[in-house]
Amino acid sequence: MSIMTEAEAKTILDKVIKLSTADECTAQLTGSVEGNIRFALNNVSTSGVVSNTDLSVQVAFGKRVGSASINDFSDAALARVVKRAEELAKLAPENPEFVSAIEAQTYKPSATFSATTAAITPEQRAEIARASIAPCRAKNLIAAGFLNDEQSFVAFANSKGAFGYQKATELDYTCTVRTADGRGSGWVSRNLQDSSAFKPASDIEIAMRKASASAEAQSLEPGKYTVILEPAAASGLISFMLNFFDARQADEGRSFLSKKGGGNKLGEQVYDPRVNFTADPWHPELAVLPWDGQGRARERMPLVENGKIANLLYSPFWAQKQGKKVVGRPGNIIMSGGTKSTADLVRETERGILVTRTWYIRMVDPQTVLLTGLTRDGTFYIENGQLKYPLKNFRFNESPVIMLNNIDDLGRPVRVSEGGQMQYMIPAMRVRDFTFSSLSDAV
Repeated sequence: MSIMTEAEAKTILDKVIKLSTADECTAQLTGSVEGNIRFALNNVSTSGVVSNTDLSVQVAFGKRVGSASINDFSDAALARVVKRAEELAKLAPENPEFVSAIEAQTYKPSATFSATTAAITPEQRAEIARASIAPCRAKNLIAAGFLNDEQSFVAFANSKGAFGYQKATELDYTCTVRTADGRGSGWVSRNLQDSSAFKPASDIEIAMRKASASAEAQSLEPGKYTVILEPAAASGLISFMLNFFDARQADEGRSFLSKKGGGNKLGEQVYDPRVNFTADPWHPELAVLPWDGQGRARERMPLVENGKIANLLYSPFWAQKQGKKVVGRPGNIIMSGGTKSTADLVRETERGILVTRTWYIRMVDPQTVLLTGLTRDGTFYIENGQLKYPLKNFRFNESPVIMLNNIDDLGRPVRVSEGGQMQYMIPAMRVRDFTFSSLSDAV
């Protein structure tokens, strides 16, 4: 029962709601079937399929809240999980920030499901691994990667009549290619909702070229440089920054969007006018659930328009306290860009550095979103529109807020994965004065 039909899910949720004697009750079912294959040293190491279905129940007596979960859906088990949640609620202290569950909503379905992805077989996973390994083996390169494909569903209901059900799919692939002596490294990743667009044979060529080309890396003095960040490199910094688009953090002085003297920077110019971030559950390449974590219907919503802060996120409690409309956490963020490829940006660059990927990113200062991290898997010096030679990797100290005020040009947005529940589309970008603070011996 990992993937329930809407009717099956609603039957269980309706039973749970009727069993509860609390002032209000919310129940959610989630289920998934995940297939995977892992390879390393040019050999498959593990593969398998994992399936699971869970029910979570949250109840409230006044402002006292309790929750419990279970993966048994017999009538006796449903009664037990409701009873447990109610027992915990009666023991809990009052939650001063409690806000009642939402009323019934109308949801516009989004295209989150692909039958092609849901139908992936073990044989297809094995073929993807073969298509990644065989070209590397033929050129004395070493491949290590992971493919995960998933079909899932989520359904929820509450005692106020709200109900939602939707299925989704996702494919996530990464592959690192190393030279046999370990001195060169290349990397590629793909994140898709519809696996029919996945072409591992062409994707692996990118990682292979970077691995071979990066083997004789040279040192370059740390400092400020014009850089071209590929989408996977830029997304690591930008996703960190977007975690601070919470109105409460800003109003309480805990964010780069806090205003001196109190309040937030809503409506203010914070970035270059070419910077635009939009949340859109129905985006054709990045569809997500049409409701947020509280079951509130999502809308298409700009977060940044022409460099100005257009919206901040307001939790139910903070919206009530501030007299604002609730703005829930979006499921995706799309950054607008242009039509150029990374290669186009390189050809138009007189001098600079190409960064394939950023990793091990950590916060230095939340007030400015100053981040530190490392480049990896292919860093190259650009001269007169060409990749002249590979570079040793750098540690960087940079704020994405400053970075997005130093834009030279933006490429075509592509779908990237940063893990977690949020999905992103980020363009490659060329930016000025990116700060590299030291060298790294890591490949």
